[in-house]
Amino acid sequence: MTVRPIVITGDPVLHSPTRPVDRVDDAVRALVDDMFATMAAARGVGLAANQIGVDLRMFVYDCPDDEGNFHRGLFINPEIQTSEKPDGMPDPDDDYEGCLSVPGEAFPTGRADWAKVTGTDLDGNAVVLEGTGFLARMLQHEVDHLDGFVYLDRLVGRHKRMSKRAVRARGWAERGIGSWDPAELESEEV
Repeated sequence: MTVRPIVITGDPVLHSPTRPVDRVDDAVRALVDDMFATMAAARGVGLAANQIGVDLRMFVYDCPDDEGNFHRGLFINPEIQTSEKPDGMPDPDDDYEGCLSVPGEAFPTGRADWAKVTGTDLDGNAVVLEGTGFLARMLQHEVDHLDGFVYLDRLVGRHKRMSKRAVRARGWAERGIGSWDPAELESEEV
């Protein structure tokens, strides 16, 4: 397993829909192992393949639900269903969201309270996960990545304006600005 660099917003791979996984081979299995290692090193709860520069429709997760139960797994070629998404400004206290591809930033992001994702695992078996609250937020966030969106694209109002200023201030306004290495976090004490 290899901890891979995570690409930063602005990289074209994050802003284009991913390709379906046509077959699972040793390379895809190794990619999944690398994705789990990278997500763990980055202290994330989900990671889409395009966040490490691979434009395949798959993501891994290790995420708690609102009751504190952890859900760990992967989806290949996921599809999503959600409850109605809220209109207007998200709650500035309860709706904060961050992203490994937008390191160090977080903004209130409106998301549906319920989500259900269906797809397959490495052996072609059907996989289904549904949840509310934080788990639903993670599912929507990761599928958005696979559809070519980062959460900044979902922001509205003053949060959208603040995010644009933050992206410019960090030098991410230009496409393909770079990546960061979560392996560097592994050596830091928490």
